[in-house]
Amino acid sequence: MHILNRRTLDRRTMLRAGAVAIGLPLLDAMLPAAYGRAARAAASALEPRRMVLIHRPLGTYHPYLVPASTGLLYEATRFLSKIERHRGRFTVFSGMGHPGYPNSHGTEPAIFTGTSEFNERDLHNTISLDQVAARQVGMRTRFPYLLLNKVWSQSLSWNDKGVPLPHEGDPVAVFRRMFVEGTPDEVRREMKRLEQGQSILDDLRGQLKSLGADLGAADRRRIEVLAGSIREAETQLQQERSWSSKPKPQPAVPLAEIQKPAENWIGGQDKWLALVHLAIQTDSTRVIVLGFNEHGQGGVPDLAIAHHDASHHGKDPSKIEQLARYEEHDFQSLAGFLDKLADGREGESTLLDRTQVLFTSNLGDASAHSSSNLPVLLAGGGYKHQGHVAFSTEKNKPLSNLYVRMLEQLGVETDRFGSSNGTVTEIG
Repeated sequence: MHILNRRTLDRRTMLRAGAVAIGLPLLDAMLPAAYGRAARAAASALEPRRMVLIHRPLGTYHPYLVPASTGLLYEATRFLSKIERHRGRFTVFSGMGHPGYPNSHGTEPAIFTGTSEFNERDLHNTISLDQVAARQVGMRTRFPYLLLNKVWSQSLSWNDKGVPLPHEGDPVAVFRRMFVEGTPDEVRREMKRLEQGQSILDDLRGQLKSLGADLGAADRRRIEVLAGSIREAETQLQQERSWSSKPKPQPAVPLAEIQKPAENWIGGQDKWLALVHLAIQTDSTRVIVLGFNEHGQGGVPDLAIAHHDASHHGKDPSKIEQLARYEEHDFQSLAGFLDKLADGREGESTLLDRTQVLFTSNLGDASAHSSSNLPVLLAGGGYKHQGHVAFSTEKNKPLSNLYVRMLEQLGVETDRFGSSNGTVTEIG
């Protein structure tokens, strides 16, 4: 990435350079100071903007997350103390949820869609936040988006036809796909695969067009869904083809590190976050969805009961403490991830400045299966963060209002998403 020079060259220096200077290109240092500031502002606007969506199962114990006061001068709670270094770089929102969602585990597939009509038994989902974002920035990187780690329920990502998109569940396979170059024979086979894929899609599109004329309205709608999926596949094939001849980046972490078996779920979770960091650091993609799984106590000494059991605590203090320990580990993992982004430089910014990270769950209180008052933490992304922003716990602000704001931050011009009725203005 081009980094603009803050230093300038005066006239005397240029004259001393004599004939050597004749062959020089126009340098940032030759520009007047005012022009240089404008150029830097223009360059800043072109720097990558990214979105990472992290979903955690089974909610959060709110008293250990949400501060008693609003603003930046809050007293750190048990969980926020883990990310205290980043005070001023994140905002916790309380009193947010998706209106009309039932109190159920089954709302997980719609956490990032905010669909205005949720039917758990017959889910007709809408497009998810990540897919709208990928349309804006996805063509600028090798991968338009990454969907990582299988969750127990359906996909967290959906296209505009309400079709769930598959997540990648093997971190080693993801690492190879991003960073490991194939042999010349493998590259040739890959190119042939891409060509054959395009040919098959061309044939399918032609067959669907001729078939559609003889079908009823309902069947034509089904055909249109399939045709939309074909168009998406064609776009992805074209992107893969354009990147197939370009060398892959060399990551700072070796494959052997990713291949090491994790000792417990914490290690596995941190491995996924390390992959997300590598993808951002190498600008391999700018849109990532990561699903955390329900945790088991195996291999973690301070956990005595299973995560699900602890989350359905029924206000039992001993179970609440167990739940808090599970969640504390989640926030420690988040802290390590934010540390890496904050320490990584990209031009005149940090990776965290250029990456908005949403950390949330589809349940507010898993013990009551509540879908209101969701745990919502947004970090990075260049916002004017406020520490804690509180909305009504009785009449929640639509979480989709925050999604509208996140899309705006990414450069998407929109005033609607999901069940939104406005946008969040509290973070600038």
